[in-house]
Amino acid sequence: MTLPSGLTRRDVLMKIGIFLNGVVALILAVPVVRYLLSPVARGQKDAYQSWIPIGDLKQFPAGETRLTTYRNPVESATDGATADIACWVRNVDGETFQVFAINCAHLGCPVRWFPQSNLFMCPCHGGAYYQDGSRASGPPERGLFEYHYKIQNGKLLIDAGEMPTPGHPVASNIVREIRPCA
Repeated sequence: MTLPSGLTRRDVLMKIGIFLNGVVALILAVPVVRYLLSPVARGQKDAYQSWIPIGDLKQFPAGETRLTTYRNPVESATDGATADIACWVRNVDGETFQVFAINCAHLGCPVRWFPQSNLFMCPCHGGAYYQDGSRASGPPERGLFEYHYKIQNGKLLIDAGEMPTPGHPVASNIVREIRPCA
C-alpha cells in the first residue's frame, strides 16, 4: 500500500517507531542529566570544602575522648536526623586533637569508647582500636578514619565535607605502629 505522498506503510511505521524511541530516550535522559548537573543547580559545591564547627575547646577536656555530632554540610531537606553525624574527639594534651569517624574501618559499624580500657570497641565483629585510633585487634586491617581539624576563635573545626576513607590522605597515615595486645 502506498500513501499519496509516496510513503509506504513500512516507512510510516518506521518513522513512528523512531519518534517513539526518541521520546523514550528523552524521558530516560532527563534524570541522568539532572543527576550530573545537581551540584551546579544546588550551588552546594562549597559545602564539600567547608570547615564545620563541632564545639568549643572547653567541651573537650585534656586527656579525654568525647562523642559529639555535627550537621552534614551536604544535606537535603529530606535528610532529617540522618544529617547529624557522630564523631569521637580526643584531646591529647590540651593543644593537640584527634577527631575520628564513628565508623569501624572493617564494615562501618559504630564504635564505642571505653575509658576503663582506653579502647574503641566495635560491637559487630569485635574490632578494637587504641585511644590514638590505631588498630588493636580484630578483623579491621587499619585504624579508625581521622578528620582534618583546626582551631579557630576557641572552637574546634573539622573538614567534614570529604568523608575520611582509605583514599583520603589522613586515612593512609593513621597506622602508626603495630603493637601486641596486652
